[in-house]
Amino acid sequence: MNRQRNRGRVTAAALAAMCAAVVLPGQAHAAGPGVYAFDPDAKNVQGAVTNVEASTLDEGVPYRSTIKPGEKLYYRVTLDDVSAAYVSAVAVPGDSGAVAYGDGISISLRETDNTQCDAGRANFGPGAYARPITAYASRAVKEGGSSCQEGGPYDVLVERESKAGSSPEAWDLELRFLQEPRLRSGTSMPTEAPESWPSASAKPLTGKQQKRSGGSGFSEATSLENGRWQDTVAPGQTRFFRVPVDWGQQIHATAGLSNSTSATTEFVGSALTLALANPAQGPVSDATLSYSGGPASASLRPLPPVAYRNRFDSSSQVSAMRFAGWYYLSVSLSPKLKDSYGAEPIPFELSVQVKNRAEESPYDGDAGVFGVTDQDREVARKGQNAEQAAKSGPMTVVAAAGIGTGSVLVLGLGVWTLLARRRAAAGPAAGPTAGGGYQPPPRGW
Repeated sequence: MNRQRNRGRVTAAALAAMCAAVVLPGQAHAAGPGVYAFDPDAKNVQGAVTNVEASTLDEGVPYRSTIKPGEKLYYRVTLDDVSAAYVSAVAVPGDSGAVAYGDGISISLRETDNTQCDAGRANFGPGAYARPITAYASRAVKEGGSSCQEGGPYDVLVERESKAGSSPEAWDLELRFLQEPRLRSGTSMPTEAPESWPSASAKPLTGKQQKRSGGSGFSEATSLENGRWQDTVAPGQTRFFRVPVDWGQQIHATAGLSNSTSATTEFVGSALTLALANPAQGPVSDATLSYSGGPASASLRPLPPVAYRNRFDSSSQVSAMRFAGWYYLSVSLSPKLKDSYGAEPIPFELSVQVKNRAEESPYDGDAGVFGVTDQDREVARKGQNAEQAAKSGPMTVVAAAGIGTGSVLVLGLGVWTLLARRRAAAGPAAGPTAGGGYQPPPRGW
């Protein structure tokens, strides 16, 4: 009896506190210009200068490390003998650190005898300015392959290249290791690149513009669906978004920077960079625009629909569109605009179009990050980032309390009953109906 009574002793304040744990859509973590939001679950790891001393990266776990100019650092992963594998590195220069043309990082996946499986590189081009850049390397298992086919330990080598005029400061790194799901048994997939695909530019959207604030890192990327989205970006700042793109679907994106309200018309080359990364955080494509104080826009070149066979294409842009999942859009504004146009954020519009019906996944079972679910589409509709989606997903309050849905209803009735009893004790005017008869709970329970 006492146990039953104690279960019902939940105050209205406790219930309110539980409800407050639900994150409202559209909330984003604030960060100043140039500040990158690392994954809150990232583990610190130290790169090694010799491969035999390398620390192991676990699959699906984010890591945080650092790299100095000219350094070559080793990490280690363990691969199976059937899955395609991907290791990515997001390089984050300090917002006050200078970068020169050609500065960048490379990442390679190697057998422990130094046989290279694959390598990727990211660097700063003309109009270089510090911003997050990402590169990845992969291992493919293919029939008749002679190297990098066996399961076991593999080395990950991350190298930083610095040119004259570069800052001597260390760069932060965000590292991830993923393995692609296995194909369904009996599934026969193409082994050649697509011969053709729709390459026409998308027509400009004409729907109503909506406001949606971007995040400060991949882990904070704000979810988007088709539409015209408005935000602001300050000089030296990068805004992150993500879009669910399923098998057979094709993404188009355009960033339009607003006019300046000042009278200045000074020319700034490569003032804004729009970049796209795939679900493994591998670079896909980017576009830049120059700025002279008037409206300007930049569009990603047309990309193929997501298809397994894209991985066999010699073009890195086509090859990167090899699996479904969240695709990441980032908008970076050059700090050089601060000198001519001030430090205040400038409005921009991000137009997103995902075309075609979704096709069936080729994987066996849950695709994880390499798939799109109905919940992902709902998250995109609400404009949540990954952390918000996790907190406000189905049964969030229930999970936090450790109770079932029915108990939540009982909890609500218990709170109402407790309040009613207190009103009854305070006098007839505050109590339920005369004689203590039952009243239905207030509207909203």
